[in-house]
Amino acid sequence: MAQIQDSIGSGSILLPQVFDGDACLPDLPRSVIPWPGAGTQPQIARCLDRARAHGGWRWPDRPVVFVSDPHADAEGFLRSLTAAGVIHRAGGRIGLTGFGLRARIVLGGDSLDKGPSNLALLDAIAALRATEADVHILAGNHDLRMRMAVAALRGPRSALREHLFVRMGRKILPALSEVLERFVTKADLDALPDEAACKARLLPRADWAERFERAARAELRPKVIAKETAKLGAKLEKFDAECARSGMTCREILAAALKCHQVFFEPGGAYAWFYDGMDVVARSGSLLFVHAGLCDSMCDVLSNEGPEAVNARYRAAAEDASLGFYFGPLANLVRTKYRASDCALTDRGVGALHRAGIHMVVQGHVNNHAGQRLLAKRGLLHLEGDITLDRASRALEGLEGIGAGATLIFPSGDVIGLSRDYPSAKHFAPERMS
Repeated sequence: MAQIQDSIGSGSILLPQVFDGDACLPDLPRSVIPWPGAGTQPQIARCLDRARAHGGWRWPDRPVVFVSDPHADAEGFLRSLTAAGVIHRAGGRIGLTGFGLRARIVLGGDSLDKGPSNLALLDAIAALRATEADVHILAGNHDLRMRMAVAALRGPRSALREHLFVRMGRKILPALSEVLERFVTKADLDALPDEAACKARLLPRADWAERFERAARAELRPKVIAKETAKLGAKLEKFDAECARSGMTCREILAAALKCHQVFFEPGGAYAWFYDGMDVVARSGSLLFVHAGLCDSMCDVLSNEGPEAVNARYRAAAEDASLGFYFGPLANLVRTKYRASDCALTDRGVGALHRAGIHMVVQGHVNNHAGQRLLAKRGLLHLEGDITLDRASRALEGLEGIGAGATLIFPSGDVIGLSRDYPSAKHFAPERMS
């Protein structure tokens, strides 16, 4: 590990030694600066005061490496692990470094969608797990949507579920194309009815909206019901064009979606380990890792029962996810952007977290173009760690090449935000700030 002298004079900051045998990271920053704005924003100062008033900070007993939102870009994921000093690469092969062996690696959700390859990304995670790395996988909203879209095509049709493939499924069409190519057999296709019948199975029935409005009253607010029916109407208008763009027939889409259940959710499935090992929150010291954010209800469970209770509730509900779950406090953990329509986080919930010793949320979900961001949301300190790794998003948003970077948290109380899209590594040490 190379030692870099921090310009704020608080001692040596550890930047990881990079073993980049494939020379993929020539522009990775190798200098450290104080986290921009962390010492001048009154909202952050108030969060730090509140942490001090509730027992101060507890730091992980070993380094934590947070990488979030790889969105089906295996190369961005692997470059991030290399940048964080977790793996060494040469000739396309990876191995765990000494630092990687000591570290806890938290994958902050949204492994799926966008591209270029969902299965290659999952294979990269599997390769990392095979090195004896301590890997913790968190759920993201895209990962949840995949689960709900696949589940909607199995079992009896119902007003609350039969639209969910169209509602959730557009963004998973690239993943279905990969599953079709790798796993679907001629026998799988031959077992299905004709094209028209398969298309009918993918779509909700013509009277769905009326039946949905009646059935959803017990689970959803009237505003949410109206928004859901309007959104589904817009998605139905685009359905044929999106299927055509995918290059798949409706028979092939249905075959791939049904195969996804076997591959991802049945015991022994090739990627069953991915969802089987998935949590929704992880705690280390005073830090809570989650894909999107919190609400008062989840703060209460965290403070009274702990993270494992939240994870157990999420896993149980996600097995047979309803729209009540999707719009409720559990899925809010992977969906919220603290909008008025999201489950609310108020000072009451923030206070409960502080009393439980949780002073900062480390999240993904909100992608940034200049490395990680540190800010106060609803009076609670948040570190946004989604630094736009995947090539599809980067091309759309005007960023060059493939993303790389990670958030590193050390037992010394030092937090490093590392990204190839920012010229220096950002350093935050809350206990050494006045």
